[in-house]
Amino acid sequence: MTTHKRNATMLIAATALAAFGLAGCAAGGTGTADTTASSTATSGPTGKITVFAAASLQQTFTTLGKQYEDAHPGTSIAFSFAGSSDLVTQIRNGAPADVFASADEANMDKLVKTDIAPGSPEDFATNVLEIAVAPGNPKRITDLDDLTGSGIQLVTCAAPVPCGAATAKVEQATGVDLRPVSEEQSVTDVLGKVESGQADAGLVYVTDVRGADGKVDGVPFDASSKAVNTYPIGVLKDAANPDLATAFMQYVRSDAGRKVLADAGFGAP
Repeated sequence: MTTHKRNATMLIAATALAAFGLAGCAAGGTGTADTTASSTATSGPTGKITVFAAASLQQTFTTLGKQYEDAHPGTSIAFSFAGSSDLVTQIRNGAPADVFASADEANMDKLVKTDIAPGSPEDFATNVLEIAVAPGNPKRITDLDDLTGSGIQLVTCAAPVPCGAATAKVEQATGVDLRPVSEEQSVTDVLGKVESGQADAGLVYVTDVRGADGKVDGVPFDASSKAVNTYPIGVLKDAANPDLATAFMQYVRSDAGRKVLADAGFGAP
């Protein structure tokens, strides 16, 4: 082979090797970036949790759960909504739950005292009662006293339920003796009876009236300030995923969580 041909061959080979090296570096750079992006996307706790929450939190917590999942890929949050007292019974009987959010402190205390909810649960919202009536308020109800009138079909929560305990406090503070035709196990059941026309009025939370989207009207009353419910949230001792449970609890109490709660009518703790 002549010197000219040998030099040309060596130049071609060197060029090919350099191109291959550059391609390898580019591929290696992309791999590193992908790994970093993947790590960022999955940073923080992942997996699944189950949240037991008071019925009055259904709309807000469903929204918060979706927001959290969207912001944290690899997480899944399931909810069970019911009256706080019913949820406490289920948890005591071994129902699997990671987080409990109560509509009052009394029901949370039942779990704290038995070490099922260890530590110190955190308050995250407040709520007050309002009278729910049919749209247009056909019975012309303006205050608590009107609920004692003849022909008024009133529905309230049962005493063990937070909205029922708040109703009892209002009665005691005002001296008004309410005589409901039925007492329900959750505030959403009370609201449902007013919405369906099975009751003329029901004592529910301000947030329930706002979330009813016009299916009921709300009648505020001054004595509602005598029974302000504080909502606590806590991670349960037997939580299967305590890290994610704690992260979600912190999210509920974050600025983003407080905004969702405030928009629904909840007060600050």
